[in-house]
Amino acid sequence: MKKLEMNENVLKRLQEEDVAWLTTVSSKNVPQPAPIWFLWENDTLLFYSHGDAIRNRNVEKNTWVAVNLNSNELGGDVVIIWGTAAVDKETPPADQHPAYLEKYREGIARIGMTPESFAATYSVVIRVTPTRLKAF
Repeated sequence: MKKLEMNENVLKRLQEEDVAWLTTVSSKNVPQPAPIWFLWENDTLLFYSHGDAIRNRNVEKNTWVAVNLNSNELGGDVVIIWGTAAVDKETPPADQHPAYLEKYREGIARIGMTPESFAATYSVVIRVTPTRLKAF
């Protein structure tokens, strides 16, 4: 698959933003957007999803997803990524993923969890491979 060309601002935001909106599609073809922490890794988006989240079932039935980063206060600096998602059984749990812990260790503590309890609760790894990008 051809690697998407991204400008410096998009790459910076993918590396530094804390929250992305992952939109999956339900079995009734209804979009299901949800804010979720993510990691930009190896030209893919990595999400640790709650074990009971509907998005996990959605991804297994329909791999097409959209990922949006929040815009700025004036509605600019928009980043939209479309791609295919898959449950990733090869990636280690969140508490064993150094880059993810570096990014979210403080956030995990802020929500009253330890890395181990976070990994047990957010136990499903979803990886999105971008196929299209729109940034403006």
